[in-house]
Amino acid sequence: MGGISMVGTSNVTNADNSDGFYVPDEAKRHERTFMQWPVNSPAYSDRHFLEMVRQSVAEIANAIVEFEPVVMLMATKFKASAQAILSHKIEIWDVATDDLWCRDSGPLFVRNDAGELAIRQLNFNGWGNKQAYSNDGRIAERVAEIMDLPLFDNGLVGEPGGVETNGYGTLIAHESSWINKNRNALSKDIVTQKLLEVYGADTMIWAPGVVGEDVTDYHIDALARFVGKNKVLIQVPDRIYADDPWSAAAFETRNIIENALNSEGSEMGLVTVPDPANTRVQSPDFVASYVNYYLCNGGVIAANFGDKEADVIAKEILRNLYPERDVITLNVDPIGEIGGGIHCATQQQPAV
Repeated sequence: MGGISMVGTSNVTNADNSDGFYVPDEAKRHERTFMQWPVNSPAYSDRHFLEMVRQSVAEIANAIVEFEPVVMLMATKFKASAQAILSHKIEIWDVATDDLWCRDSGPLFVRNDAGELAIRQLNFNGWGNKQAYSNDGRIAERVAEIMDLPLFDNGLVGEPGGVETNGYGTLIAHESSWINKNRNALSKDIVTQKLLEVYGADTMIWAPGVVGEDVTDYHIDALARFVGKNKVLIQVPDRIYADDPWSAAAFETRNIIENALNSEGSEMGLVTVPDPANTRVQSPDFVASYVNYYLCNGGVIAANFGDKEADVIAKEILRNLYPERDVITLNVDPIGEIGGGIHCATQQQPAV
């Protein structure tokens, strides 16, 4: 299988499933959260809007740091202005960034049962060369170097926002984000094999997704999230709309998950959260995903969108799913306006 590129260490070993490295369930305890400071994107031609996005990133970081440590990655030249709106508890590392999407371009941590930690390189290429990534494409390598951790690379290209893991051997993903020539000119079987290797999993659940309608080619973490081994929270509209490919794909993915088995051969229960209807932002490209939340130690950091009824329903669902955690909801609409959410802006380092 794939080899290992080792950064900051002299030991080189072979990377395959027998190594025992895997991506743990996000619900497991974290050492810290990583985030990225937004600097460069086609969406930031308006300086005022960039400042709004940065404020949203700061609000997410400031909420998380009340539960666990946060590292914000940025070039040193942005440190002084960022500290004006970031909590003093947040640590800043000198790692140059392009944009805020740490879920996709940040370090994907893996661990084994011996308590060893490593980073997986997924060769971020700007979601299929749709956006500049000269800095973001090097973040995994830079963090591995700073932390003196092995960097595993089996050649797969993609983004962790495009796959959901339960941490116990099962993955869910949209084919549109992975089996796509803008990332991988490979067969479905080979992409499946490599993705299972990356996550230390053995069961892959594919749904078709949607190609070319958004920058991510329909990342799964805006639609469906694992809650434990065999439960999935999914957000679907009230019906399929003829002129809306997202609604059709949402129902298609729901039906596939409903009829799938996890790695232990168990059916997966579905919990459904409705789409908000009366959001503060009415743009057709606005991402209003309640399931794009982030789990941190003792907390759930989620978004609200201004639909009073739907916001209350979503928060109550999250409270029921995570009764031992505090559920905090934030207005981070500027991030939704550029196609993402809170989960997209974060990446966890698991405790070992």
